[in-house]
Amino acid sequence: MDNKDAKPDADLLPDTGEPGFGVYVHWPFCAAKCPYCDFNSHVRHQPVDQARFAAALLREVETMRQISGPKTVTSIFLGGGTPSLMDPRTVDAILSGIARSWHVPNGIEITMEANPSSVEAERFRGYRAAGVNRVSLGVQALNDRDLKFLGRLHNVEDALKAIRLAREIFPRMSFDLIYARPNQTVEEWEAELKAAISHAVDHLSLYQLTIEEGTPFFGLHKAGKLVVPDGDQSALLYEATQEITAREGLPAYEVSNHARPGAESRHNLTYWRYGDYAGIGPGAHGRLSRGREKLATSTERRPESWLEMVERGGNGMVEQEALGYEEQADELLLMGLRLKEGVDLARWQELSGRGPDPKREAFLLDHGFIERLGNSRLRCTPEGMLILDSVVADLAC
Repeated sequence: MDNKDAKPDADLLPDTGEPGFGVYVHWPFCAAKCPYCDFNSHVRHQPVDQARFAAALLREVETMRQISGPKTVTSIFLGGGTPSLMDPRTVDAILSGIARSWHVPNGIEITMEANPSSVEAERFRGYRAAGVNRVSLGVQALNDRDLKFLGRLHNVEDALKAIRLAREIFPRMSFDLIYARPNQTVEEWEAELKAAISHAVDHLSLYQLTIEEGTPFFGLHKAGKLVVPDGDQSALLYEATQEITAREGLPAYEVSNHARPGAESRHNLTYWRYGDYAGIGPGAHGRLSRGREKLATSTERRPESWLEMVERGGNGMVEQEALGYEEQADELLLMGLRLKEGVDLARWQELSGRGPDPKREAFLLDHGFIERLGNSRLRCTPEGMLILDSVVADLAC
């Protein structure tokens, strides 16, 4: 990164509690498509022209800068797809371009997603030199049987090697696991989770397996060939997850994310606190404020079509929608109630022009699904998190 203010070895800045401004860059290519994945990821059997795509990403950065105006970046996230398939020089070019467009201070969080199967020590050190100071590994399981079932290209040995390398090279590291897999018992998950915590540094992302339309798993599930745990079993697995992570010092700060205090993902907090973020790359979404107006952006999903659009017109945007205050208030509620810290009521009231409906709030309070934190914040209880969508729908009405 060539911004004179941005130094890869700077200590991470403290979390101010403010929503912040993030930059998300989507690298859409993967070595293989996992059968559960509905993300915008694509397999290409010929080498990707990284220089051409990097140049297009930077052109779209410039367009987003024109929309956002001058901003101070509080986090950068390289997601995918599989960003760790990029050459470190590509990553350096992208980060340098972001630093030319916005102010990138010392010590912001710069995260890259990586798959254990594409991890090499030399490449990791190259990413670190480029400015990446946090890596998020898509481990997904810690037994080879389920890794094969999930369509992963790595085995447990590969995963543990990648974790060790990440711990050695990056100041901050997280990895993902998927649970509520077919026939998974609470006892099996507890043992796997305890093993994961023994390898973790300060952050884990723990997601329940969901069956998404359009994926191979969806077809198998519909045909009765793939059975996932029912609601009661899923709730038991979720409760065991919360209990064990809290006991081991990585409590949930969001529905699926767990961290030691101070190690929460800054970039994801920007989403959940309803901050602004520029979405760069194929299929990326963004939220950019202009005064009190917030613009929702989204880009063309197909990588080659996106590339042609950017080269022709400077961006691949297919949607720019100005969100009304009520829409912003609903999004704030939807995102903020995922967090343990809850929602800033004053901000919600400023956007919506109203507070929570007294009768609906009283019902949810009486049933133990929400709670007030003084007069300033509202959050879900652990019981409310189990029915989060219903709680949000109730309060948003």
